[in-house]
Amino acid sequence: MKDHPDLLADAWSELVATARRTVTDGLVVGTSGNVSRRIKDLVLVTPSGVPYDRLGAGDLTAVDLDGRQIIGSLRPTSELPLHLAVYRSTTAAAVVHTHAPYATAVSTLVPELPPVHYMAGALGGPVRVAPYALYGSDELAAHLLDALRDRTGALLQNHGTVTYGDGLDQALDRTAQLEWMCRVWLLARSVPGHTPSLLSAEQLAAAGERLRGYGQRR
Repeated sequence: MKDHPDLLADAWSELVATARRTVTDGLVVGTSGNVSRRIKDLVLVTPSGVPYDRLGAGDLTAVDLDGRQIIGSLRPTSELPLHLAVYRSTTAAAVVHTHAPYATAVSTLVPELPPVHYMAGALGGPVRVAPYALYGSDELAAHLLDALRDRTGALLQNHGTVTYGDGLDQALDRTAQLEWMCRVWLLARSVPGHTPSLLSAEQLAAAGERLRGYGQRR
């Protein structure tokens, strides 16, 4: 991949732009959260502890699927095991991890986000909460993979969100949808004397099937 510097430079630019959007969209604070993109056997990933607005073209950070640093001098994100676990086990081309506030709040309350909206179908069904484990640990990565079974998004207990997609735009959109659904559920359950109505498994499956054909065909 070093033979294609323009491709890597463009991919890094897109990754940095996506990371900055997680801040401006209120999905992370400071340097929390992380973003990655896979290109063949190379994983471009945000570095640890560097504010996204300070990242430039010369800060490109990349590892192989075993976690060995291939490009860059900045240390990769501490959540690298989580990202690599997703790439090894799914068809993901991009992964977004955030500390989105509503989603994190929900992760402390329930083992699964109640299906309050059909957009859960876009993530494969009801969104599971992975049990708590120390950030950056192999244990957390293993819990995440269990929660992601047949899903493209999950919550991490007392921690945040992880979504993946076939590109950075899709992964980030799934994060935004998940955060929005968490906010809707929290708002609905906060109304005294009322219990939110939930969608059935059949209703979610039907919505998921229709969502696969959503948008413009190219």
